[in-house]
Amino acid sequence: MRITAVTCVKNEGPFLLEWIAFNRLLGVTDFLIYSNDCSDGTDRLLDALGDYGVVHLPNPAKGRNYQMEALKHAAKQPVVTGADWVWVADVDEFLNVHVGDHTIPALIAACGTPQAISVSFQFFANGGIERYEDRPVIAQFPRSHNPDLWCAETAIEVKTLVRGDFPLHYFGAHRPFFRDTLDKDRRPAWTDGSGRPVPHKFLVAANPRRIRKFPAAGARRFATLNHYALRSLDSYLVKNDRGDVNREGRVFDDTYWRERNDPAWEDRSIQRHLPALTAALAKMKRGEIGALHADSVRRHRDKLAALLEQPAYAEMRAHLAALPPYPPGELELRQELGLAS
Repeated sequence: MRITAVTCVKNEGPFLLEWIAFNRLLGVTDFLIYSNDCSDGTDRLLDALGDYGVVHLPNPAKGRNYQMEALKHAAKQPVVTGADWVWVADVDEFLNVHVGDHTIPALIAACGTPQAISVSFQFFANGGIERYEDRPVIAQFPRSHNPDLWCAETAIEVKTLVRGDFPLHYFGAHRPFFRDTLDKDRRPAWTDGSGRPVPHKFLVAANPRRIRKFPAAGARRFATLNHYALRSLDSYLVKNDRGDVNREGRVFDDTYWRERNDPAWEDRSIQRHLPALTAALAKMKRGEIGALHADSVRRHRDKLAALLEQPAYAEMRAHLAALPPYPPGELELRQELGLAS
């Protein structure tokens, strides 16, 4: 089975090898990775990863919506058109398969081999980790929100595996789209991460507010998408400086941090992959690839040091470190109820 992962990156050098090695453990055979104006050696590292199935291209975007323009370009590339399945995800997102041998083929089989599988997010909190460390992200951050709820909402965003025969109009970042003129009897078989048909309004993209999400309760029997959007406080500051790789103008402020820094739940299930991941990374880090990875790590740390010389970033770091680990609304409710903050 040929499975192609598609992503966009900017200054993700310290985290690339883990994501690629992890996805290879899950059965991904090929990677199409677009880079945007990298200054930490990400592009040079990607160029060295051809033996690991990586095709690296500069982002072709001419406008401000980098990811959508890259996905439009990706849909015509041989590494995508020749794939049995396509997985569009970001480098801080890790597919956590709970069934069979914990691979993508096992997930596909459990869901009945539909034409698309949408897997619900689970946002993993910072957990009070301030310092960046060059070791697997999945080992460092085991706490998240209640996976059925995110900031009091039952509807949680998804990412989607797409089978090669999906009646594709275009790829979205979270789900594919088919033409609204498609005959009803030709609509794709599409499940959630429990193998259940996705809600009808999600299927036909009828509700703009729910175009990329649906209730997560009961939707994660076979898989969850672990999203490490914060990582360490150090890395979050570098991410804030970098901006959003996918679209211009997005701000990673304290609201973004608070929404995703809810440590109410512990989930270490993805760490089942750590022994194999550690071995794969040790092999990858030999020779040139290891040197390029180490250079990206150094540049990441140098960028942090330079940022902290700026009063605004020093203040931001202190502010985020002092925030209580509750999502927006929960702290206010606890204070209203007279509970300790």
